[in-house]
Amino acid sequence: MSISSSLNAGVAGLAANATRLATISDNIANSSTYGYKRATADFESMVINQARGAGAYSAGGVRASTTRLIEERGALVGTSNALDLAVSGRGMLPVIPSVSIDNQMGQQPLMMTTTGAFRTDANGTLVTESGLVLLGWPANADGTIPIMPRDTVAGLEPVVVNANQTAGDPTTVMNLGVNLPAVDTEAGAAGDALPLSVEYFGNLGTSETLGITFTPTVPATGSSNEWTMVITDSAQNDAVIGEYTLTFDDSRGNGGTLASVSVVSGGIYDPATGTLDLTVAGGPLSMTIGRIGDTNGLTQLSDSFAPTAITKDGSPVGNLTAVEVDENGYLKATYDTGFIRTLYQIPLVDVPNQNGLITLDNQTFQVSPTSGSFFLWDAGDGPTGAIEGYAREGSAVDVAQELTNLIQTQRAYSSNAKVIQTVDEMLQETTNIKR
Repeated sequence: MSISSSLNAGVAGLAANATRLATISDNIANSSTYGYKRATADFESMVINQARGAGAYSAGGVRASTTRLIEERGALVGTSNALDLAVSGRGMLPVIPSVSIDNQMGQQPLMMTTTGAFRTDANGTLVTESGLVLLGWPANADGTIPIMPRDTVAGLEPVVVNANQTAGDPTTVMNLGVNLPAVDTEAGAAGDALPLSVEYFGNLGTSETLGITFTPTVPATGSSNEWTMVITDSAQNDAVIGEYTLTFDDSRGNGGTLASVSVVSGGIYDPATGTLDLTVAGGPLSMTIGRIGDTNGLTQLSDSFAPTAITKDGSPVGNLTAVEVDENGYLKATYDTGFIRTLYQIPLVDVPNQNGLITLDNQTFQVSPTSGSFFLWDAGDGPTGAIEGYAREGSAVDVAQELTNLIQTQRAYSSNAKVIQTVDEMLQETTNIKR
């Protein structure tokens, strides 16, 4: 009966608008919630009588379907904490509840969020106040990230940063820029050796010394432009680790630069890079003395012995002072000696259909059949954006728009209530006719 269908349509309208009111209430309540994704209610009509030209019509009513707009992003809000993280662009941070941290990662469903305020707990684990633990790939001792699987969480680990940790950085590269006096290779010169001491850092953070002596070759007449360079290592009881014969060019175009390097003992000399492959107590060390004809490195000019530019990597043992995450997701620790070490890489999770993810508490999401399978990207690669430290993602809710929707929903609800009231009055009239 058409009048009965009108009543059912009015009831369906009340239910649909009540659902929309619930989404609006949720949005307004979370208008200041970091990382909140706006919920919407879409209405769909239900048709009962599809016959054209029928004399009677039955109202089908309406039904509401709710959607979480996960792809919408809120504005980034700056903070003062380096471990407040947000994603600028597509992608999400992998997390796990702290109550599940003792379980094996391969047995845990992947959870993700677009932002989080992470702090270290008593064990040094990065966790939010709501109990979300940040996951990442641990770096090797040299700071490189090993090859990890991209379609499983098996390689991910909780990110742990101990505030009282110390670290040393051994020296592996050294650049030797020294000027040798040209007059010392002339006939009649004294032929005294010129000593030089250069500090380097061992594998255990100890300070060691390379002793370098330059002994000129004094000819009977003229100038030899030749030196003997001997390198010793204090960590090996001053044992000789390299001896080389250096010959310098005295031509007008390349005067003062290396003409040749002959190996007497020790590591080889690579003329393409200008480096010596030395072996100190802790392992290999590459020392750059300059290429043939290069003005950088060792030179022989004038009458002064001057170390002009001696640089090296490495540092002594230092204490942790700061931890930050760069835009590519590398979590780096800075020590008071100036040494910066990569501890973890935070990947970004992406799925084909973000709006199809299952929404959980605390602005977290899980993969569902409608979202598609996840993939772990390096931040900035593929479709993903960058990871921003010192930032949180704000709510995606526009309060002004929600208040407008609230007024519209209120009017629609009242109108559907009026339909029910009218149908009730019509039914009452039908009852009165019988009387």
